[in-house]
Amino acid sequence: MKNSFLRLTAILTFTAITICLSNLTFGQQVADPNFQPKVARPTFTKKHPKVLFDEAHYNVHKVEGRYKPFAQLITADGYQITSNTEKFSKALLQGYDILVIANALGEERGLSAFTDDECDVVRDWVQAGGNLLLISDHNPAGAAAKILAMRFGVEMSTAHTGDRTHYDKTVSGEFGQLVFTRENNLLTDNAITKGRNAAERLNGVITFTGTSLSIPKGSIAFLKLSDTAFDILLPDGKEMSAANRAQGVALKFKKGRVIILGEAAMLSAQLSAKEQKPMGMNYPNTDNQQLALNIMHWLSKKL
Repeated sequence: MKNSFLRLTAILTFTAITICLSNLTFGQQVADPNFQPKVARPTFTKKHPKVLFDEAHYNVHKVEGRYKPFAQLITADGYQITSNTEKFSKALLQGYDILVIANALGEERGLSAFTDDECDVVRDWVQAGGNLLLISDHNPAGAAAKILAMRFGVEMSTAHTGDRTHYDKTVSGEFGQLVFTRENNLLTDNAITKGRNAAERLNGVITFTGTSLSIPKGSIAFLKLSDTAFDILLPDGKEMSAANRAQGVALKFKKGRVIILGEAAMLSAQLSAKEQKPMGMNYPNTDNQQLALNIMHWLSKKL
């Protein structure tokens, strides 16, 4: 009885936290000013892949904002990054190797961040050889990116994801800080998690709530959710199983490649504004920074 009561209390606490997060709409984190990316041997020293980083769709994350650590990291690895302030068009994407979209939002809550024409443009660009990193998160970001994700066969939830078994019990004790390791078989074995050598091999990654993704046939679910993972739909707090879903999916799409993430903080280095708790690549004892590099290397066809 006591264990059941404690579990119910924890679930209610998680639901309350996710409601607060949803209402705050990502406004309570800042980039960690002390984070220094570490790239011992830059991948690109002569030819520098061109990365277009979207900032034209009410994006929560920007190059000079909370995704500055990510921008610094990939720049140190030899990528050339450009901020985008225009709607997607064939002419705009031409000449870029990778398009990065991080937590785009619609003009109003629940609306897509992208028009149907923009979604078609991005799909056609990837089919012709472009490479897309689409990063979303819990609602409202999931709803805003849902239509674009479906262009690549990935169904994106609009919920908040937790796991009452595989969460970080050592630092936060929150169901929303999901742990993916080789030991729990949620960090699956594939090119992205292996890297190019032993130094790039991933052993543990943490995500920070986010949302869940379907796993299309033929894709790689490199961050696989467990049988005890769940989605909470707000505002009513309805719970659904997130088993057989993922928070990181990679797929080849004709001549191009696509990686879709259901959580955004994992590839940044942020601090919660009030408690100054680390979130992302600055979180202790994780391989989140190497995950960011391996994702970019896979999109660059180095993996």
